[in-house]
Amino acid sequence: MDIKNISVFENRCLINGEWLTATTLLDVKNPVDDTVLTQVPVLDDVVIHRVIQDADRAQKAWKQVAPAERSQVLKQWFHLVMQHQEELATIMTLEQGKPLKEAKGEIAYAASYIEWFSEEAKRAYGDIIPAASSSEILVFKEAIGVCAAITPWNFPAAMITRKVAPALAVGCSIIVKPASETPLTALALAKLAVQAGVPAGVLNVVTGSSTKIGQILTASSVVKKLSFTGSTEVGAQLMAQCAPTIKKLSLELGGNAPVIVFNECDLEQAVQGVMDTKFRNAGQTCVCANRIYVQSGIYDEFIVRLKAKVEALKLGNGLEDGTDIGPLINRKAIQKVEEHIQDALSKGATLVCGQESNDSQWCQPTVVRDVTQEMLCATEETFGPFAPVFRFEHEAEVIEMANDTEFGLASYLFTQNLNQFLRVSRALEYGMVGVNTGLISNAAAPFGGVKSSGIGREGSRYGLDDYLEMKYVCVGNIN
Repeated sequence: MDIKNISVFENRCLINGEWLTATTLLDVKNPVDDTVLTQVPVLDDVVIHRVIQDADRAQKAWKQVAPAERSQVLKQWFHLVMQHQEELATIMTLEQGKPLKEAKGEIAYAASYIEWFSEEAKRAYGDIIPAASSSEILVFKEAIGVCAAITPWNFPAAMITRKVAPALAVGCSIIVKPASETPLTALALAKLAVQAGVPAGVLNVVTGSSTKIGQILTASSVVKKLSFTGSTEVGAQLMAQCAPTIKKLSLELGGNAPVIVFNECDLEQAVQGVMDTKFRNAGQTCVCANRIYVQSGIYDEFIVRLKAKVEALKLGNGLEDGTDIGPLINRKAIQKVEEHIQDALSKGATLVCGQESNDSQWCQPTVVRDVTQEMLCATEETFGPFAPVFRFEHEAEVIEMANDTEFGLASYLFTQNLNQFLRVSRALEYGMVGVNTGLISNAAAPFGGVKSSGIGREGSRYGLDDYLEMKYVCVGNIN
């Protein structure tokens, strides 16, 4: 398939309403076979500084647009995204590798954030607070200004819309730096945003050196807010770079999600829940199961059922019918999965199904049993289709093991015991808890973590606040 024949395809940067290229270009490759799909610009410092100034001018006008009108623009963007769902999904599969059916699902999920915040655009409510004296306390919520978003390759559509949509809804402008592995989905979404009526300079998409562009965006006093999804190490670095200009931050960082399966669960429901959260996007999600804790009373039966489902997964090109698992994003990702598998086996774990190593970007879904807390997979995020299954005896024991990590993004538990569900949900030190389900992402829910997994929330009505500043106005001497 020639990606250039897709109607929403774009390989130039969107800067102040114009599509621009550069003399230096960056290859965008298909992870299936490393063939070059196209090239995108490597923008220089001068252009990035100009983008910031353009976004500042555009934001001053955009914030004056009535919320209902901003809402209509976002609604039109939502409709265009859904009309082009198949084309956007195809672009995503070609540059990212995930199966087409998953890519279609992500486009719908990404569009749901646009729809949600198109409605929330009219609900950035302030307050009138009763005062003790003869005065009135007014609280206004105003757009923070120019924002910047740095997004990852694993969800190249959804990670953009859940940052861009709330920014545009409240009257901010935004500069998006997509991952160098997957810039084409971002550019295609931007193309549709322009068609929807987003004014010049309000949404800008830039490509090139992540380090250089990140340094310019974080150093700028004009950029008032940064939203980043990625590793904890890079998030900490960006946080430090933002400190001199005291930017508002949203950081959605690394995870090490535990799944706790209790004896009193619906076993088939639990196995399917683990499949949903572990093997979606080939395990390349920040909220996917990283540690699977199963109580001893059902441990062996759980392994048998999980093995059967994992062995039924079809590995292949994401554009082929029936594919469940596509290639990992690059060779480095494969090497990390191999490292975790080899470490577990060398320390006493047993291979249930899958493979120990390979020499390509295809990674066979792998399950190991008899895993312990001393193994790498207990402390590090794997980010691949590797399912290590731990055994536990008691509730207090597994809560301690689940919380024994610097991360606190997502967690999951399976039980039909209401009291246990309430106890364990409150005891888990995570920003999100899935109970009897492996699918927790929703535009109406506050997505985010605690501890080293980040700060701030995306989605939901709370996600709007991350793009607003609060202004207190005291009206005195009222007779």
